Amino acid sequence: MVADRVAHSQPVDVRSWCPVRVRNPRTRTAVLLGRLASRVSRRLNLGEGAVIGGRVTLALDPRALSRLAAGRRVVLVSGTNGKTTTAHMLAAALRTRGPVAHNATGANMPDGAVAALLVQPQAGHAVLEVDELYLGEVAAAVGPAAVVLLNLSRDQLDRGSEVRAVAATVSAALAGHPEVLVIANADDPVLVDAVGCAARVVWVAAGTDWRADAGVWQDAAGRSRPRPTWTVAKSAIEGPHGTTALHLALPGSFNLGNAALAMAAADALGVPSDRAAAALAVLEKVAGRYSVVGRGAQVLHLLLAKNPAGWAALLPLLAHAPSFLLAVNAREADGRDTSWLWDVPFEQLPARPTVASGERAADLGLRLSYADREHSTEPDPIRALDLLPAGDVFVVANYTAFTWLHKHLAAREP
Repeated sequence: MVADRVAHSQPVDVRSWCPVRVRNPRTRTAVLLGRLASRVSRRLNLGEGAVIGGRVTLALDPRALSRLAAGRRVVLVSGTNGKTTTAHMLAAALRTRGPVAHNATGANMPDGAVAALLVQPQAGHAVLEVDELYLGEVAAAVGPAAVVLLNLSRDQLDRGSEVRAVAATVSAALAGHPEVLVIANADDPVLVDAVGCAARVVWVAAGTDWRADAGVWQDAAGRSRPRPTWTVAKSAIEGPHGTTALHLALPGSFNLGNAALAMAAADALGVPSDRAAAALAVLEKVAGRYSVVGRGAQVLHLLLAKNPAGWAALLPLLAHAPSFLLAVNAREADGRDTSWLWDVPFEQLPARPTVASGERAADLGLRLSYADREHSTEPDPIRALDLLPAGDVFVVANYTAFTWLHKHLAAREP
């Protein structure tokens, strides 16, 4: 069946699939077959094809990532929350200088990095979002010009282990590249500890409201907050060259912090702050996040939150929302353990029509009950939307629940 469907598609000149910069015969073959796998996946509506294409390429040539990155200025973006948004921001800023390879779908393991480089074979810059646990592996392969580090908090405890263990992994990755420039959030104590070994650091006051994992400054070890070079100041970013006005379409104070980190990294790569700010200002959604989708008489506002810190950061945006759909799954990409729900301050959620949904709707509903928030429970997100009134509905979902919803809704501007 696969062969029949591919045979009836438009003819493709496969010679154009392999980047000119790749000269190694094994890598060229791996790239060709990886792109073929991506194309088949998309044609059969099995997905966007990024992961499978990168996976096939790496299986055929384990050195493909290194060879595809050769000759590029690569920036890695990592941390618990905000990787995808910050990487999109930085890529937008760098595109003012030319093409940029970027894993825009958020596929942030080595196969996703390979896929990004396949899509833009001639781009001189690459912005790669990287899972914290793979930072060392990817950095060893690509030899980054810079690493942007956002924050560290608990996430997928069944896979990622305790926060301090993740911080140790990040620290080890940086120790392997003492020459790399690190752009890091000065407001996260755990991250500051992890970056301590780096010789070249640009500190950014990107802010954080989550202290449950980070602790406090000036502890028994004498830890203190570094002096930042870049700072968020209301609707502006203060940097070494002065103050730059910034008017983001993306909501939330946390996105101002993401923007400050992206602008600091862009500056290090030669993009002036005013040009970077203009590029960031036109971003309205990021890989489906912050999308506004019409569904009959409802207008859905799609938000992603995958861990306690992420949910806590989004709660202020919900203060005046008229109704909520909250959805939680517990698949491999989410983490199987849902005990983190008890660390989310759902008590701050305003009293509005609310439906708990997703594959772990019962777990979420129990947590809402203990937070004394009235709600209905419906595991199917589409049927759950039918329980909510017309008008604006704010949808907050963790990773696989969000991805499923975004795929199944007819996404369009109202």
